[in-house]
Amino acid sequence: MHLGRRLAAPGAAFLFLIAVTIFSAVAVVGHAAVVVVIAAAVLAAYMAMNIGANDVANNIGAAVGARVLSLGLGLAIAAVCEVAGALLAGTAVADTIANGILYADKVANPAYYIWAMMAALLGAAIWINVATWIGAPISTTHAIVGGVLGGGIAAAGVSAVNWTVLSGIAASWLLSPLLGAAIAIAVLAFIKTFIIYTPDKIAAARRWVPVLIGVMFGAFSTYIVLIVSFADLDLRLVDAVLVGIPVGLAAWLVSIPLVRRKAAGLDNRNQSLKTLFQVPLVFSAALLSFAHGANDVANAVGPLAAVVSASQDQPLVGASPIPVWELLIGGLGISCGLLLFGPKLINLVGKEITRLNPVRAYCVALSAGVTVILASSLGIPVSSTHIAVGSVFGVGLYREWYMTHSRRRQAFMAMKARERQPARRKKDVNTAEIRRRHLVRRSHLLTIIGAWTITVPLSAALAGGLALLMFRLFI
Repeated sequence: MHLGRRLAAPGAAFLFLIAVTIFSAVAVVGHAAVVVVIAAAVLAAYMAMNIGANDVANNIGAAVGARVLSLGLGLAIAAVCEVAGALLAGTAVADTIANGILYADKVANPAYYIWAMMAALLGAAIWINVATWIGAPISTTHAIVGGVLGGGIAAAGVSAVNWTVLSGIAASWLLSPLLGAAIAIAVLAFIKTFIIYTPDKIAAARRWVPVLIGVMFGAFSTYIVLIVSFADLDLRLVDAVLVGIPVGLAAWLVSIPLVRRKAAGLDNRNQSLKTLFQVPLVFSAALLSFAHGANDVANAVGPLAAVVSASQDQPLVGASPIPVWELLIGGLGISCGLLLFGPKLINLVGKEITRLNPVRAYCVALSAGVTVILASSLGIPVSSTHIAVGSVFGVGLYREWYMTHSRRRQAFMAMKARERQPARRKKDVNTAEIRRRHLVRRSHLLTIIGAWTITVPLSAALAGGLALLMFRLFI
């Protein structure tokens, strides 16, 4: 029975890959190079499962860690929203991974291009699989970028690589987590200053929580508009903000009576504040999952679309439209990987890095949406994984600093201590303990930073080696 439980998830994943094989065979019947396309579809499904196992933890990890959502309900919400985002908005990635990283017109033989994309999928998926196994949340976007980089160099040399795009991705390694951490810290500092450490917490919450809810809905509306393409419209950041502002104002107005009703009768203590952030946190988890499905499904199906186009002798230059059957494979694969293998990293992001409650988890979720918007306005490609993990670390490190340096908190705690009149010796012991307490696990920080650093070069090396092997075997 113990062995059966250990093999249940891999067995279900294997059955899903068999189902993808049958489904893709039906979808491409009559096309040229059917066997190659089916093989690419299976590799894309394997890649999508690894994305779900590793990347989606960032979307619901905070809500699960704050105990607003149970693990089962969080998995269910994320799975549905991921598929919906992939199907309804997955065509948003006009500049597919292959067309953005490689100059496809410099690959003389389409066969080399096909097998380079196959090697990119397999190399990136293998590294994500290993990272998930060792418990390191990485950027799946960076993994597939490294895979395409390695496969492209193997196929056509370094001249086929768009080094400008790669330099922007390298900059995002540093900027993404720092920007996410800074915004999460700013939101948490605002909540602590204007709500938590005030004489009347409930009155302050009635005033400011609707504002924060409006900011959240406005930010996520802008985020989703940025990554969703409507027909052939090219929506800029200004257009997305013009959509997000009225949505945020509407959410603020609607939430005012709802927050007042929910706050009625609550005690003037921190525990009461947590209940006011629970519903917004659920919405943020769902919105993050939808946006992730819309954006990151291209990490799996982008190379698949490139293989299908090349195998049918279509032009390699320019963004290829992604058919619905490919988006379905990507969306279902992400959800399958999340349900089967996601709990490990969900617990890591939500519980093991630092302790989260609904207020802190809300700060992490809000920072993800706002950071993507700011980075888009600056033209910086960012990773949702780096942002979310950076935000979690930022919240924990800020709490460490705040516990020992904030005069407002010290005055507030002194007032509470005088009310309870504790023994002097006990107070001194607790103060010393607080000063040396670490609220963030440093071991996880080192593991994650190490995995981030080697993701692109290791994925590139794996894909390059696999591409050379595939060229020798199949061309």
